[in-house]
Amino acid sequence: MSDRYFHLLERHQKLDAALRMARDPFDVLRLHRLKQAVKARLAHLFLRRPEAALATV
Repeated sequence: MSDRYFHLLERHQKLDAALRMARDPFDVLRLHRLKQAVKARLAHLFLRRPEAALATV
């Protein structure tokens, strides 16, 4: 697992924890958008790996 992938996973978990504690609807919306952006980066990083391409064949 690359460092970048690990840090994105860690950030995703922290955003998830912050979402559980958030009470203000605007904070929830902001955190949800940040979490979706991190999730998209994780997906993009995962699909670029050579072993991931073999799994889809």
